[in-house]
Amino acid sequence: MTRGRRAVLSAGLLLAGPLVAACTASEAEGVRSEAVPTPGSVEELGDLVLAEVPSGLPRIPDADLQPPAGAKTVDDVATYAEDPERERDVLRDYGYRHGWERFWGSTTGPLTSVFLDQFDDPAGAATYAEDLAGNDAEVYEGVLRHDPPGLPAGCSLLTVPEADPATGLAGPAAFAWCGHGSFSVAVTAVAGTEEEAVAEVRDVVAAQLEELPPA
Repeated sequence: MTRGRRAVLSAGLLLAGPLVAACTASEAEGVRSEAVPTPGSVEELGDLVLAEVPSGLPRIPDADLQPPAGAKTVDDVATYAEDPERERDVLRDYGYRHGWERFWGSTTGPLTSVFLDQFDDPAGAATYAEDLAGNDAEVYEGVLRHDPPGLPAGCSLLTVPEADPATGLAGPAAFAWCGHGSFSVAVTAVAGTEEEAVAEVRDVVAAQLEELPPA
């Protein structure tokens, strides 16, 4: 399972047994508090993850997912790959520190996820985000755009127009990956239409970037 498939498949494991302008993030830099510290622990990183999404979808409790959402270590993320041992080495090469996952929605309707990951430096975060975009573009065979309209510079957007049971997509979907300083922000939305999924992703990316320290 790739990290992208985790973003759209996890809700299926429950209880297992308006468009944002590209300038929004730049404008937010002037509003963001300089007092927001760089997280020193995974718990502090979790405090920066959105508590709710602009669309108002209900949050899925972390414990209701298998594996649970919430705090993630290198070992946790490595288990999503077909070769966890190799993936651990790759993540360490990126300078991966820790991450946090959060989901909203339901198993039968719209679904939104946010993955926030922290790295040793901006280069590792940016490379990780770019590599994830390329990898998931191959998995989902969607349309990948770098620096698309409506997202900050350095972001990538992948769109998939239809549901695809083979990859676990329950409906049209949009994926976005952005490097922001030493952070990587990944947002996925599955919705009724491709346009709705893209709008959700853009809104959530903008909201999540506002919670982070300035890049």
